[in-house]
Amino acid sequence: MSRNAKIAAGGVAVGLLLLIWLPWWAALLIVLGVPAAAYLTLDPSQRRRLRRVTRKELGR
Repeated sequence: MSRNAKIAAGGVAVGLLLLIWLPWWAALLIVLGVPAAAYLTLDPSQRRRLRRVTRKELGR
């Protein structure tokens, strides 16, 4: 299993646990808010690099 697959599986597990313990709207805010906050903390050059790499991988 690749590193990204392990991270994705862990994210799904955490998301399911949050849905059990919290109301659905709170879990949704956390699941969507954490990646958005992490993206906003990047420098503009890091954001450009991330977008470029993502587009390149999608074009494969």
